Amino acid sequence: QVQLEESGGGLVQAGGSLRLSCAASGHTDSTYAIGWFRQAPGKEREGVSSRMRNNGDTYYADSVKGRFTISRDIAKNTLYLRMNNLKSEDTAVYYCAADPRPISPWYDVRQWHYWGQGTQVTVSS
Repeated sequence: QVQLEESGGGLVQAGGSLRLSCAASGHTDSTYAIGWFRQAPGKEREGVSSRMRNNGDTYYADSVKGRFTISRDIAKNTLYLRMNNLKSEDTAVYYCAADPRPISPWYDVRQWHYWGQGTQVTVSS
């Protein structure tokens, strides 16, 4: 079992920045795939970014490329999402996810096994 807990969400003006954190506990050595997803009101959960353990392949949704950066501190068992130049359309609940297997395609929500409870990000225009 892996437990995930997000933090760092909040209210920010358009153009601003936030860094989300996701602390992992439990059998963290089994987290092959890690990722960030988001869900806006009335919309389906969508992939934001992910990273695979073996070769560090990193993926981003087209809508966040060049603005968001995923990173991982293995020693701290923590996953981060740095979000720059935030836009109103980035407003959503952000979730971190993990899985002991490689996930393909990475954005397929149904394949991810472990989820955090989410943290709200609100971008005001």
